[in-house]
Amino acid sequence: MATLFTQADVSTPSVGVEHQASIDGDPMSMSVTIRQDPLSVTLDGPAIFGLSLSLILVIHLLQPRVAVLLISLATAALFIHNDFRNYLKLGPGGTPPTFTGYLKINWLKLWALRNPFDPLPADPDVQPSAGVLHRKPLPYRCGARPTVVGIAPQRQVDQLGSPECYLALRRILEKHGETNHDEIGLGTSCFEKHGLGIFARYPFNNTCQGEICHVHGSDHSMQVIADSNLLDDLSLHPDDVKEVLEKGWGQRHPLTSQGLLKMPVPKQFTMVYAPRTMDELRVVCQIIEAAGYWVIGKEMRLDLEGEL
Repeated sequence: MATLFTQADVSTPSVGVEHQASIDGDPMSMSVTIRQDPLSVTLDGPAIFGLSLSLILVIHLLQPRVAVLLISLATAALFIHNDFRNYLKLGPGGTPPTFTGYLKINWLKLWALRNPFDPLPADPDVQPSAGVLHRKPLPYRCGARPTVVGIAPQRQVDQLGSPECYLALRRILEKHGETNHDEIGLGTSCFEKHGLGIFARYPFNNTCQGEICHVHGSDHSMQVIADSNLLDDLSLHPDDVKEVLEKGWGQRHPLTSQGLLKMPVPKQFTMVYAPRTMDELRVVCQIIEAAGYWVIGKEMRLDLEGEL
């Protein structure tokens, strides 16, 4: 049985996460923008003079190999510093926001999935033997796919979702956990370590403590604000993963690659893009129901009455 908490946490935004209000000033319409800054160096006159003088001295006073090594190390240090700051700007997630966590992610990046839109390979031994989304196929998602950055955490940086959709989804999941407490538990996500997760108490396909899915959230100025650029994460039957990929609703997590290295997430782990409208939220709920089918081993129905 999964070890569950009784209440989901609400995380605090970290460095580099900007909260922007909408034009109408409604605080509940605030969204979260995550910056990923390119490497750039701006020098004023004295800095240019000092750098030029330093390069001349290094070239003339040191052996060429030593000079090349020092210049290469300085360039690498600038790149790592900028890349580490971008890692911190992704916010809290399953990997700690420390330099050790950054090094771990870069090690895993060497083994990561190269194309997150490749479907899972066929597995004749998988149980249940088929998914559920083919019974009511998903519609195609409108527009191009959003831009997703990072690995763990992984974040959506454009086509931001609706805060109203986020709050409605959270209420739907909380209501489902409360009305089905004999089978479903609510708690802090086991994968993300932040945000609301729903768990199967008796999982058929065990994920992380039976986690079915999780959504992200943050607390700002004593009011819950939707992290509308954060994805919903869940595990699906391989057939349903293929349906989600083909219809443009999400992508496989980069750490679902199958190789010699054991990955921290199951191979069925799928990232679902943040819903922008209530119609898109309805589709996301259908995908979450499919995730429940995979984890629990039987159909799960969310109660959408009063929310959509």
